[in-house]
Amino acid sequence: MPRARTTFHELSVGQVADRSGVAISALHFYERKGLIQSTRTASNQRRYSRDTLRRVAFIRASQHVGISLTAIREALDQLPNERTPTREDWARLSAAWHTELDARIAQLQALQNDLTECIGCGCLSLRACHLTNPRDVLGREGPGARRLPQTQ
Repeated sequence: MPRARTTFHELSVGQVADRSGVAISALHFYERKGLIQSTRTASNQRRYSRDTLRRVAFIRASQHVGISLTAIREALDQLPNERTPTREDWARLSAAWHTELDARIAQLQALQNDLTECIGCGCLSLRACHLTNPRDVLGREGPGARRLPQTQ
């Protein structure tokens, strides 16, 4: 990590944690994953530039909608270092995620619709159980709950 002199505009890891509501361990994790950067003081303490607060907010908002840390890092890599992501940055970067989010929404809606077909009896051999027994493959093995332990 680069060493730099501490300036008034830099924040300690505790200050970033307090201001962002993110645990110190999460900030260290984000740093290891290349999502945020710090410099080190002469006594080897981490210091973050103030734009880190906006980057952490961006990371949390992205995670909240289900975006992977890899995709978030790729998005943040498109921004210059030590510049606070703006509303325009968020709009541009998040637009790339719309297709992925739409596909997830469709998948969740299909899952929700499939759940209404299951009566929860545990037999797992219903023809309509699209979740754990598509096309009733377990029904060919015999009656009853095929995946539950057999009782004697």
